[in-house]
Amino acid sequence: MENVFVMDHPLIQHKISIIRDKNTGSKEFREAVKEISMLMGYEVTRNLPLEEVEIETPVCKTKSKVIAGRKLGIVPILRAGLGMVDGLLSLVPAAKVGHIGLYRDPDTLEPVEYYCKLPVDVQERELIVVDPMLATGGSAIAAIKFIKDRGASNIKLVCLIAAPEGVKAVQEAHPEVEIYLGSLDEKLNDHAYIVPGLGDAGDRLFGTK
Repeated sequence: MENVFVMDHPLIQHKISIIRDKNTGSKEFREAVKEISMLMGYEVTRNLPLEEVEIETPVCKTKSKVIAGRKLGIVPILRAGLGMVDGLLSLVPAAKVGHIGLYRDPDTLEPVEYYCKLPVDVQERELIVVDPMLATGGSAIAAIKFIKDRGASNIKLVCLIAAPEGVKAVQEAHPEVEIYLGSLDEKLNDHAYIVPGLGDAGDRLFGTK
């Protein structure tokens, strides 16, 4: 699938097995989500531009490379997306963090934005939208639209687990957005849960039911 990248690194796959396991408690679940997010962030940031600078080592002056002035933003979709933020920040601590909250209108079934706070210079930033699960794609599609409405154009979506239905929906709605996945699962069930999936990521992160 175009613009879709599934991470096959052994460490990512190992830790995904941990978060799938129903016997993994909230503490271990949170730690594994953070670690997977950091490992995925390594790939998500692979194409950051570099520039050459002159530095002085203890031995001599030399030319070396640093990340060019690309501004990054991390935007978790509340609430489960919060679990992925620290892992990415550990790689790019200077990134700004925005937040977007959505709920589904019970009558229209359309996503409604209830909270959106983004960096003021959002149009200048490369934004990484994070949500552990990409099921139907409804929340991700809406979140990306709301972010675009505020002037952002350079957006990536990072999810730990996805269903093919959700990936297809996001691709159709936002074909230019790159999608990074820890695993592309089999399907959605009749309750729109990903199979095999890992259950409700928010409940497992925060110990709620």
